[in-house]
Amino acid sequence: MAEPRIRRIRPEDVETVVELVHALAEYEREPHSCHLTAPQLHDALFGEAPALFGHVGEVDGAIAGFTLWFLNFSTWRGTHGIYLEDLYVREGLRGSGLGKALLATLAAECADHGYQRLEWSVLNWNPAVGFYRALGASPQDEWSVYRLTDGPLAKLAADA
Repeated sequence: MAEPRIRRIRPEDVETVVELVHALAEYEREPHSCHLTAPQLHDALFGEAPALFGHVGEVDGAIAGFTLWFLNFSTWRGTHGIYLEDLYVREGLRGSGLGKALLATLAAECADHGYQRLEWSVLNWNPAVGFYRALGASPQDEWSVYRLTDGPLAKLAADA
């Protein structure tokens, strides 16, 4: 296997990345919850005011993994950071170093731009937890993620 090559997502990568997002949803046991389409992802990455960014990892010329991320802001640190929405490596290449190369690329984005955080969420049962801890990442156990979607989101919006 050749060394992985990490690069920014290009428009011609969108269809493959959408396929991999759906594969990630399958891996996370939520395939019915993933509705992403190529036009949606293309608009988010390449529309008038893109707020989503991404990288792909190529092995032997084929896309084998990806990251999708966006900027957040820490009021306590006074700087932006990166929130990693998705990281996925094809099953046969897990443990190959591709995931680490993708994360290292995001760490370099942080360093290059003065961002002081790289954050993501991971399911507690995901075996990648050990990989993330080995990199020095630590869980933020004192925080819980809350989410509004669908009816509850619409109901709250109606109160505005």
